[in-house]
Amino acid sequence: MMGKMLIVGGGMGGLAAALACGRAGAQVALYERATEFSEVGAGIQLGPNAMRALYGLGLKEALGQVVALPGRLLVRSALSGSMLGQLQLGEAAEQRYGAPYATIHRADLHGLLVQALRQRADVELNLNSHVVAVLQSPSDVSLQLADESRVTGDVLVAADGGFSSLRQQLLADGSPQPTGHLAYRAMVKQDDLPAPLRSQQVSIWLGPRLHVVQYPVRAGAWLNVVAIVHGSPQGDMSNWDHSANAQDLRRALAATCAPLNALIGAIDHWRLWPLSIRPPMTGAHQHAIGRVALLGDAAHPMLPYLAQGAAMAIEDAVALARILAAGWVFAPDRDAAHKPPLHTLLQDYARQRWQRNAQVQARAIRNGDIFHATGWLRFGRDLAMRLAGKHLLDQPWLYGAVGR
Repeated sequence: MMGKMLIVGGGMGGLAAALACGRAGAQVALYERATEFSEVGAGIQLGPNAMRALYGLGLKEALGQVVALPGRLLVRSALSGSMLGQLQLGEAAEQRYGAPYATIHRADLHGLLVQALRQRADVELNLNSHVVAVLQSPSDVSLQLADESRVTGDVLVAADGGFSSLRQQLLADGSPQPTGHLAYRAMVKQDDLPAPLRSQQVSIWLGPRLHVVQYPVRAGAWLNVVAIVHGSPQGDMSNWDHSANAQDLRRALAATCAPLNALIGAIDHWRLWPLSIRPPMTGAHQHAIGRVALLGDAAHPMLPYLAQGAAMAIEDAVALARILAAGWVFAPDRDAAHKPPLHTLLQDYARQRWQRNAQVQARAIRNGDIFHATGWLRFGRDLAMRLAGKHLLDQPWLYGAVGR
């Protein structure tokens, strides 16, 4: 019998897993508690590693219609506005890594995944489906839904986000903790900005206890801006789309240079995301338990300071599909007695993924310290960036091939 996969969570990771495993031969049933598939208005950066994975899922042509392809990554001082370092992207990145460095609206990528899944007869998308419990047996795994119905499959993918309830049932290791960093997010049409503030590059402005990132999305027509400052979080930490007061942000960045102040001052509407985090992964046990694979933020929530949260979830999805397909889990004509045990394959997935994800988590935490440095550490950072910016900004270990 062809393997049936259950997926909980209709975010980027869950959708990518559904597409990757459906293409590999699984019968997939995805359960999302929201009443519709939607994403908040925010941009994401897709390094060449993420773009290669998405190309492998058949999305190359569709992505080409909506991504922006910045030519450079620029690092500037938030206080003086001076250039600290830069890295060529564009054709240089594509030649080196086999795929471009792209930027995209989250909703556009999310929509492409949903559209691709709705064209597949082997994928069932279930909205308004709140999963309250997971039950495992030696032969299957079941989900208990809030309406008291139960569904059963061969394997479960827990992709229900950084505050994953399924993780709590399986690992009971608490919730992500607040970092004291507040991310203000905004998107604005480039045509609505004064000409000097428009940009088709990725720019990072580094200041003491703050930094700002800006880059184009929606084929360059919009500008995404994220400003991260230190402060006390308010409200539900699991909600990453709070309303925000533009004046609070302007006060926090009042000492920054005129061009950055002008950009922040030109945007009136911001959303607030209090950043929370877990320590980096410590072992494969945090990626797979029995017949359950944890994927994306449910396994390894990470700070956005390496721009790899979505990329790691997509890599997880591709790796999981590859390993299960190689083990003949999805083959309808393979005798079950001659298939590798499913828990063994999931442990292979966990072993292949946890160290890379832990490294990205740790690098993102370290980047936060570097970005927000003060005193002599800030002076040393700026000097190192001016002397060796290109080599410090490029990430061959991250953007290069990760296949096993």
